[in-house]
Amino acid sequence: MELDSILDVLDKKIILVTGATGFLAKIFVEKILRVQPNVKKLYLLVRATDSMSALRRFQTEAVEKDLFKVLKEKYHTNLQNFLSEKVILVPGDITCENLGVKDSCLKEDMWGDVEVVVNTAASTNFFERYDVALALNTFGAKFVLDFAKKCINIKLLLHVSTAYVSGEKPGIILETTSYLGEMIDIKHEKRIIEDRLKELEYHNANEQVVKMAMKDFGRQRANHYGWPNTYVFTKALGEMVLQHCKGDIPLVIFRPTIITSTYKEPFPGWIEGIRTIDNFIVGYGKDRLRFVPSDPECVFDVLPADMVVNAMIAAIVANVDQTSSVTIYHVGSSVSNPMTSTMIQKYIYMYFTQHPWTNKNGKPVIVSKLRTLKSMASFQRYITLRFMLPLQVLKVVNVILCQAFAGTCKNIERKINFVLWLVKLYQPYLFSKSLYDDINTEKLRNMVRENKQDDVFFNFDPKIIDWEDYFLHTHIPGVVRYEFK
Repeated sequence: MELDSILDVLDKKIILVTGATGFLAKIFVEKILRVQPNVKKLYLLVRATDSMSALRRFQTEAVEKDLFKVLKEKYHTNLQNFLSEKVILVPGDITCENLGVKDSCLKEDMWGDVEVVVNTAASTNFFERYDVALALNTFGAKFVLDFAKKCINIKLLLHVSTAYVSGEKPGIILETTSYLGEMIDIKHEKRIIEDRLKELEYHNANEQVVKMAMKDFGRQRANHYGWPNTYVFTKALGEMVLQHCKGDIPLVIFRPTIITSTYKEPFPGWIEGIRTIDNFIVGYGKDRLRFVPSDPECVFDVLPADMVVNAMIAAIVANVDQTSSVTIYHVGSSVSNPMTSTMIQKYIYMYFTQHPWTNKNGKPVIVSKLRTLKSMASFQRYITLRFMLPLQVLKVVNVILCQAFAGTCKNIERKINFVLWLVKLYQPYLFSKSLYDDINTEKLRNMVRENKQDDVFFNFDPKIIDWEDYFLHTHIPGVVRYEFK
């Protein structure tokens, strides 16, 4: 299949984007507005109760961010006029029927206008409350599909999922649905959540108890069905629902791996929120992380956010107007340009020895090489003998000496708890043996390469990335600038 010019296809298109103030959605919206100002209309669904609240959220969480500075430089004082011509903010909520859109005239306009729906709305918290994650990642996907079916000119639904819906299976993970297993009854899952909440209410559980109970319940249900955490489990359920209920709508399941800061556009190093490996970067740079369990050859499958967005746009253009089909894209780097645990540890050591972080007291934080423990058993032994037992001894001495070491105990305990939390969160990925096949995505790359203009504007080939250069001069500086507090 040949790919029409991406810029030509985007010309005069009308697109609905859900989760419009989220990290990936904002980069997507900025890119469309910057490279194809002739896009006809972008309906942006913002979680808000009314139009003014939606406008405030979009302004403060998108337009006022550094991400939009290139657009600001291009349009200067005319930016707001340009945005008002191209962007329609839609207050709503994907956890509700009709996406929670209350304005009936606006709803009718959307059903008459929208050609492409891009669903990026989600909770990406690995240990989200089960009721929240199921509502957003599973039932939310179903409500987006139902809304798309009412759009008379609909040509495509692109649903952003995650490559990790395959669970913890080793080896080459193909771009298929086979890893999801049999359909799981989401109505049953909703009922047992409601029963659990009623039980907690009966026992007069306070808000914090309910929150922790729902987080634990999500983890239990995920583990019961073979997924490592609530996030990937509820995203997998969302995929199941979409493929079971899609009907005649062409559907793209878009599965990125770990998304990192922008590679080049709109400028290098923009990031928002601490994502996966960034927790290790922050912990290490602040000297809160000195050892980690990991297979040295474990592949960290990452791709810069602007390349992920380029792939999204290419996937839209390649599949719009296609027949009623399902196309799955793995978008990552583990097959074509893998980066190992050893490599990332080397990069963060190099960066923070050359550019130590300055703490709140104005002192540079000196780091040492990260110690790698090659199994969870060796990690447990090490942390027990090296930290937890000495801490217990110090606590006894602290009591005897009238709290003379209270501050030291608290500091050590905080560091131990941080490492334990980090390892619990990311253990499946620290020893991952999965590589995400990207045959469909490679076909997409080849189509983009055939048009020189598209290849310039929409390149998403991980083979062009020098990981050392990217991490030392783009990603880690971006994390330090935007996420170090």
